[in-house]
Amino acid sequence: MWKEERGGKQIKGQDKLLLLFLLLKMVLLTRTNIPTTENQEEQQQQEDQEPSLDEGLLYVPLINHQGFWFPHPGFLQGVTAAQHHFVARSKDVIVTSAPKSGTIWLKALLFATVNRKCLSFTDDDHPLVNLNPHDCVPFLDSQVYSKTPPSPDIEALPSPRLFATHVPYPLLPISIPGSGCKIVYLSRDPKDSLVSLWHFINAAKPETSEPLPLDRAVDSFVRGATPYGPFWDQAMAYYKESLESPKRVLFMRYEELHKDPFGELKRLAEFVGCPFTEEEERGGVVGEIVEMCGFERLVGLEVNKRGKMEMGKAEVENRVFFRKGRVGDWENYLTEEMAERVERVVEERLKGSGLSFGGNTMSGA
Repeated sequence: MWKEERGGKQIKGQDKLLLLFLLLKMVLLTRTNIPTTENQEEQQQQEDQEPSLDEGLLYVPLINHQGFWFPHPGFLQGVTAAQHHFVARSKDVIVTSAPKSGTIWLKALLFATVNRKCLSFTDDDHPLVNLNPHDCVPFLDSQVYSKTPPSPDIEALPSPRLFATHVPYPLLPISIPGSGCKIVYLSRDPKDSLVSLWHFINAAKPETSEPLPLDRAVDSFVRGATPYGPFWDQAMAYYKESLESPKRVLFMRYEELHKDPFGELKRLAEFVGCPFTEEEERGGVVGEIVEMCGFERLVGLEVNKRGKMEMGKAEVENRVFFRKGRVGDWENYLTEEMAERVERVVEERLKGSGLSFGGNTMSGA
């Protein structure tokens, strides 16, 4: 029987096998369920009623829903389905962020941390070795509820369940705010996030589509027309919630995670209710997790080189979710004028909120 000795507690192999089985089954079901005609018609009626469509990002047209922009078609179906059907538990942890803000790194760190008692970091069958982090911590709207019917196995997952979403706070599933579950928001310098999104769109685009020019991506950003944006409205809402409910919402910064991964990982573990013991810290467990979830290691895994997954109605290669993972890389792409446009609109929109961006680091003033 597989077992692990850590912190004086013996972990049974059955727990590990059950978790692996449920994760793999959930991945398969979220990729193979087929929307019914009735739901397709309902979705189409819903999208036809939307008054605004923006095609600034070329092959990723955006539809406006309740003041926010969503990839069209397909993603809004998952957003509304999750809103009304997801039943949150008090022990759930929801990772939130704007797209291309380091989400995949945070997912890996969170999954490894929460499951460290039943999954050995050195095992070849560890989920983070065989699955993309997006499959270990799936998006509610673009993976779990993007198909009809949604994967039923989320109810079978043991607590704490780990999910993610890019959805703005006002449009989260209605069961989340009153459930007592934890929300972790990861922020990032908007210029880095914009450049990373631009690269992602061009890497994931159909071969027959024209590349998205950077100046056009900047134009869309300053209008607020980016997936799940406007960027500033999303960040500001989660920031305010973190001030009002600090035990329920944790506001993290990608730049700080990059600068001090050990300290930020310990803060994350404490927040979600599984702090590292002194024995674990002395034994180097924090460092093991940081190393296991390092950018270079994740990029080098076979599953992240060749695997694929469905997001909404699109099939995306796992490799395009990884680029450089650097802070300040925007300087290599944005002109001075482009950077000033982004900084100006963000500063104007966040004025008076207590949230600001200084250089490459987001801060709350």
